[in-house]
Amino acid sequence: MRIDIVTIFPDYFAPLQLSLIGKAIADGRLDVRVHDLRDWTHDRHRTVDDTPYGGGAGMVMKPEPWGEALDALLGGYVEQQPGADPPEGPAKRPVLIVPTPSGYLFNQSMAVEFAAEPTLAFACGRYEGIDRRVVEWAADHFDVREVSLGDYVLNGGEVAVLAMVEAIGRLIPGVIGNPESLVQESHSDAADGLLEYPVYTKPATWRGLAVPEVLLSGHHGRVAQWRGQRSVEITRDRRPDLLQ
Repeated sequence: MRIDIVTIFPDYFAPLQLSLIGKAIADGRLDVRVHDLRDWTHDRHRTVDDTPYGGGAGMVMKPEPWGEALDALLGGYVEQQPGADPPEGPAKRPVLIVPTPSGYLFNQSMAVEFAAEPTLAFACGRYEGIDRRVVEWAADHFDVREVSLGDYVLNGGEVAVLAMVEAIGRLIPGVIGNPESLVQESHSDAADGLLEYPVYTKPATWRGLAVPEVLLSGHHGRVAQWRGQRSVEITRDRRPDLLQ
């Protein structure tokens, strides 16, 4: 999978070089390219923002650098290998993900959907956001998805993109060493969308606290039943909306 990230803070994405995502990049399973939006500015101050029409606090990201940045991404996506045959039928539009507090809520189902895409582009907004015309124009060339991490506001899209890239990237085959570890996670289909049960390891007793006896029984049926019950209890307590 190829992932392109456009931002005014490229250094923000250095953590992607760590842990399993970093290993997947090193192994070539993920091709992550971070682009500085200011590379598409043409004044000596490398300006990417201006005051909002209609007044109000804050600044708005200008459409011109964003337009050129997205043009460059589109040009890279349509390039073909020398001698390659043209694609059959209409070309599939690349996905452009725009993090915004007013977007659709990002969840595990969305992560699974995005993980099946060959390319993903992320547009990291800042200040009061990106000039709306950029998103409207992009909708003619990309499959634009406006996405929110939750009901809160961040200073910019970078934190949201880091979270989404990890959530999506770990679903790419081969990124997680044991794919079975993905099966019973919180929000997974195999877990019926419930939150995950508690987990324990050795020693059996630690600081006076014991591992639940059923987990030491070796009885797989009882263990599965206990885990299912605990998942329901935790979900009912913390996310009752999921039980619906």
